[in-house]
Amino acid sequence: MPVKIRLQRHGKKGKPFYWVVAADSRAKRDGRYLEKIGTYNPNTNPAIIDLDVDKVVDWLQKGAQPTDTAKALLSYKGAMLKNHLAGGVAKGALTEEQAEAKFTAWLEEKASKILAKKEGLSKADADAKIKALEAEKAVNEARIAAAAPVVEDTEEVAATAGDSEE
Repeated sequence: MPVKIRLQRHGKKGKPFYWVVAADSRAKRDGRYLEKIGTYNPNTNPAIIDLDVDKVVDWLQKGAQPTDTAKALLSYKGAMLKNHLAGGVAKGALTEEQAEAKFTAWLEEKASKILAKKEGLSKADADAKIKALEAEKAVNEARIAAAAPVVEDTEEVAATAGDSEE
């Protein structure tokens, strides 16, 4: 029975939400599955991916093949790296502690990159709001200037006209 790690679509039309599942490759996309491994919500920025990395590694060790999209998600969350490190431990190239240290260092680096992206997005949002507010203020000032009474201008014109007659 060939097993695939793939996405199962849920959510409403235009708002997809996916489960990451281990399923028989002959089963329908949204049909029976062997085990739910995690979730993926692409509607947010950055996307929210919640995976049980240990379950994923277990399925990969058993021979499950991830689809292209699922493989990208697994790589993003470090499951493919952990599987690779587990293979190194099994061959004797690494100790369990070395593999765990490498994985935690990678996770910390990844978390800092994600945090930097979130901060960049919030800063861009704030800048866009400031620019929109300035543009709105300029439009309001122009509107106020256009609606200002012209009475002062007529008095000045009358005063200059009276000066030229004398």
